[in-house]
Amino acid sequence: MGALSHLRIVEIGSAAATAYCARLFADFGADVQKIEPKQGDPLRRAAPLTHGGQSAWFAFLNFNKSSIVLDRSDPNAASRLSELIEACDILLDGRGLDAADCPDVDLAAIRRQHPGLVHLDLSWFGDRGPYADFAATDSTIRALTGLIKLVGPEQGPPMHAPDFQTGILGGLWGFIAASSSVLGRMQDGRGRASHLSLFEASIAVTEYIMFEAFSRGDIMRRIGVNRFWPTFPVGIYETKQGWLGVTTVTPAQWRSFCEMLGLPDLRDDPTLVMGVDRLQRVEDIESRILPKLRQRTAQEWFAEGLRRKIPIVPMPEISDLVADEEKRARGAIVPVSVGGETGFSAGSMQRLTGAPPLRGGRVPDIGERQTRRETVARAPAPKPVAAARLPLEGIRVIDFSMGWAGPICTRTLADLGADVIKIEAIQYPDWWRGVDRRPAYVLEQMYEKSVRYCIMNRNKRGITLDLTRPKGLALAKRLLADADLVVDNYSVEVLPKLGLGYDVLSELNPGIVMMSMSAFGAGSVYRDCRAYGSTLEQGSGLPSVVGDAGGPPVMSHTAFGDAVGGLNGCAAVLTALIHAKVTGQGQFIDLAQIECMMPFAAPWIVAHSIDGRPPARYGNRHPDFVPHGCFRCAGEDSWIVVAVSDDAMWPRLARLLGREDWVIDATLKTAAGRRAIEAEIEAAITAWTYARDPDAAMTALQAAGVASGVARLPIDLLHDPQLQSRGFIQQVDRAFIGKHPQPSMPFREAAEPFAIRSVPPTLGEHNREILGGLLGLSDAELEELTHEGIIGTEMLMEEQLVKEKKRAAG
Repeated sequence: MGALSHLRIVEIGSAAATAYCARLFADFGADVQKIEPKQGDPLRRAAPLTHGGQSAWFAFLNFNKSSIVLDRSDPNAASRLSELIEACDILLDGRGLDAADCPDVDLAAIRRQHPGLVHLDLSWFGDRGPYADFAATDSTIRALTGLIKLVGPEQGPPMHAPDFQTGILGGLWGFIAASSSVLGRMQDGRGRASHLSLFEASIAVTEYIMFEAFSRGDIMRRIGVNRFWPTFPVGIYETKQGWLGVTTVTPAQWRSFCEMLGLPDLRDDPTLVMGVDRLQRVEDIESRILPKLRQRTAQEWFAEGLRRKIPIVPMPEISDLVADEEKRARGAIVPVSVGGETGFSAGSMQRLTGAPPLRGGRVPDIGERQTRRETVARAPAPKPVAAARLPLEGIRVIDFSMGWAGPICTRTLADLGADVIKIEAIQYPDWWRGVDRRPAYVLEQMYEKSVRYCIMNRNKRGITLDLTRPKGLALAKRLLADADLVVDNYSVEVLPKLGLGYDVLSELNPGIVMMSMSAFGAGSVYRDCRAYGSTLEQGSGLPSVVGDAGGPPVMSHTAFGDAVGGLNGCAAVLTALIHAKVTGQGQFIDLAQIECMMPFAAPWIVAHSIDGRPPARYGNRHPDFVPHGCFRCAGEDSWIVVAVSDDAMWPRLARLLGREDWVIDATLKTAAGRRAIEAEIEAAITAWTYARDPDAAMTALQAAGVASGVARLPIDLLHDPQLQSRGFIQQVDRAFIGKHPQPSMPFREAAEPFAIRSVPPTLGEHNREILGGLLGLSDAELEELTHEGIIGTEMLMEEQLVKEKKRAAG
């Protein structure tokens, strides 16, 4: 039985985000009923298309669903839709993005009759604010969220990734909202209504860079293809055969990289120890490393990098992903059939081992209902109670994660009301506090002044435990014995070696859910490869479809994989927690973060697996929208993304450009017709935007109803008028830092976002509260643990750590 087989979902409107959210439910057996007009969801016609004319994007979003056609002109359509909604558990509502001729229904009346209904509705920007009525596309949203301006050639234009990102990010956040509401309903019977902004959803990928810039005061700029502040080299480089993803963050990794290439002078140069220093000499360094990398193949360098513990990985082409036997065995690549064609797609990345997802399936034809693999009785919701509560109240999470990916997963659970207990050690605190162990850093408590640590760890309680010592391990086990969930993002062998593997924990607590968020997954041939968020993007296949035809593969972000892995991890544990609530059974989740990046390349996986054609690269153009691009505005490095996303938008743009002749030209009424003069149209747009400030250009374009978005820097979001009007940026006052901004979750149940209830914990802040209050340790016992270094509130310096190791060894 699928983990979510007891749920019935109705999906209305046309939106990639709602479609992907619904597919995540379908992956685990939910009965998903997709409502379409007679001509089908408009996304059925979205590129890339297979040889048989099927949309590969639609196929990825919609297998294992049923299609129900409701003709808006039919007088019974509205009542039929109301009946379907009344009989479902969750309504996923994409009408705020594209209504797709959906019949009107009285949702307020339905909710009064069915107070247990979970309702998620989506819009580009939310229901209020200066952008609320803006026309938008995937690319204009990413421009506004700071996800375009830092990518591409130094002199511009900034470079787009393909148009399939906001839908996936929005779908993940939508699933988190809806599934957490299901968990909440199991406790209090209340059907929550959540409202998701796709603009805010995409900020999950931006927030790290935004707050790094805030804390450092650095002015970020675009520094070239496959180059990213604040370190270098982090990029993709040509080898003798194939392309190689390289990330060097720590001084040790840089030294090992130089040794591997036979460049001892770079290794020993004291001015090149840190990544920010190497950024000052990019051209010089690349002139030395690029010829060396071309002497061996990507696979040969990868093998050498494994031996030296350097985060490097071969960059696969789409054909490599389709042929990857390990990914097929793990369910990251699954069979799919659509319109009589068969191929492969990206599967479910939420790899629950006790209640696994379906492996592939069929995309329904218009109006086709699919036979469910098993019939499961819907669980009645308890009678609603009056008391309002957060959806995850009563769930306890033990959080061993550090950095970005794991902490954003557990932060989201904490924001939704879970009691998250973060476990660090004074010997090895969260590495986002900083890894500098020199006396000045430690004595000045700089590890308490990291803003990036703070934004990932609000609403949590924090303790310290040395898990390498028997007393520390025993206390961790006592906490785990009464927990619902444990999360870590170490290498796969770390917790098992400490004696905290799932085999041990499941004996201790049969109902516990445990998730390992490793880079490549347990048992992978890559499991020993060192990885960062950049490594995950490099190894996902996505860069192979980004950039200009004939150009190099292009990375989209300095650490794309971290946020994406964290959101997928959150979706996975919520699924497992629902299953545990229904069955009483815990399970292990083997989440491979690199697989979580594969949905961004999914349309090309589907298309290539069916027809074998290599993916087309469009640069800043678009396969469906003409014109579409990033255009220079007045001012230094000022740009705006403009996209004519439907034919009705074209005459409005032509009039704004003063080209009435284009308005009346019948050959230009369709995107296919405009393609013939695309370069001429782009030149006219550039002439118009170059004379205008980017915000003024956006205001004029949006007033005319043309989708557009200023290409902003991430730090600009701290003062973005839309985010300010919606209260998205909250202010928090914390010890050592004082007042600083924090981003909200992108969905909300009321006019205001979910509140930040508690500030991020200082190191060991809640030792007494949890070890004393929860576990019942006496003051004397806590004092003894402190004296022994098993708990504490101050990070150890390097010399202290060395002494501890000697003491433990001797």
